Amino acid sequence: MTHQVHAFEPPERFVAGTVGPPGERTFFLQARGGGRLVSVALEKVQVSLLAEKLEELLTEARRRFGVELPEAPRTLGDNDPLDTPVDEEFRVGTLGLAFDVDTATVVIEAIAAGEAEAEVELGDDDEDEDSDDEPDEDLDRLRVRLTPQATREFIERARRVVNAGRPPCPLCGQPLDPAGHLCPRHNGYHR
Repeated sequence: MTHQVHAFEPPERFVAGTVGPPGERTFFLQARGGGRLVSVALEKVQVSLLAEKLEELLTEARRRFGVELPEAPRTLGDNDPLDTPVDEEFRVGTLGLAFDVDTATVVIEAIAAGEAEAEVELGDDDEDEDSDDEPDEDLDRLRVRLTPQATREFIERARRVVNAGRPPCPLCGQPLDPAGHLCPRHNGYHR
């Protein structure tokens, strides 16, 4: 079976976003560039971990390679909705990260979930994508190359998107539904 590699090096726009009301949101990574638009679906936890690991990768790049890192954006960056149509190319199973020292760019690779894939993985490499433990080569991929500034902007937006859902219950931390919430801290009574 053939696979597609959707490469954006660099993209005109690369963002995390959602479709649907809070509690029923579908999360996407979306890349646009060269007249192409690619959207891949993933889980909320993957978006959250991606932002966290990208922050760690930038910190490590500064420590190990002396890369100049921009400050976190002070103003609200790209807050526009996802570009339409939002057609899911594939569902992400594995995320890979790398820092290319030669070009001082961050490489993000989202790999489609395989048939036998049972759990979500988050790979973190300081080298290029050429490693022996590569996921199945027959899977579709979205590969994006970002500058440190674009990476910081992506991290900030991803965090805003993750936090924009339902507010947490102050007692148990579970999401509050508009129709009510069965709080385990109240022995199952509605809150």
